[in-house]
Amino acid sequence: MGLAERREREKEDQKRRRREEILEAARTLIRSKGFAGSTMEDVAREAELSPGTLYLYFKNKDELFASLSLDLLEGIVEGLEKASAEDAPMEEKFEAMRKAFSEGYQFEPSVLLNLFNLQTGKQFPNLSSEFLSELNRLSARIVDILAGLFDSGIRDGQLQDHHRVALADLVWSLFTGLVIWEESKKFFGPDKDFFESTLELGFKILHRGLKEE
Repeated sequence: MGLAERREREKEDQKRRRREEILEAARTLIRSKGFAGSTMEDVAREAELSPGTLYLYFKNKDELFASLSLDLLEGIVEGLEKASAEDAPMEEKFEAMRKAFSEGYQFEPSVLLNLFNLQTGKQFPNLSSEFLSELNRLSARIVDILAGLFDSGIRDGQLQDHHRVALADLVWSLFTGLVIWEESKKFFGPDKDFFESTLELGFKILHRGLKEE
């Protein structure tokens, strides 16, 4: 590797680290102040950067916070792809699916809520078509992987034969509904968190109901 190539790689690594630092600062702020209450200037201060530097990486606040949604969706996709690739009984695949969604929730519930608002057209009005396309692509990819997991279980005789996409939509609805409900309950009791136990129960009931006797 030549000197110029090494310097270019170091430059790209620095940019990647800086971008991750900005996103981590945004995640910290959205947790404490919410999307509406956070500004680009707030993120710059949290990341110990100038506002001008922040705009080198993200065009506006919508793009910055939507990037967190992209990272979250990519994490769920990665976890589901791993579950899909495993040669294991469906019970273990259901547990791997649950784990992928659990890790998505642990990334930051507030980011999930913003993602759900985005998908209903309630936020992020200034996003580019490229950002929206990528968000839609990742969301569709999640449904495709889930449908494939159910399809393999049906073909192997481990699950009852139902519409694969409908089952995938059911899982995504279970996850999104649970996130919204659990986060809304924190308004009345901030210390109450039953997400993990309820998600585990939901997947167990779903698997039990779909098992081919």
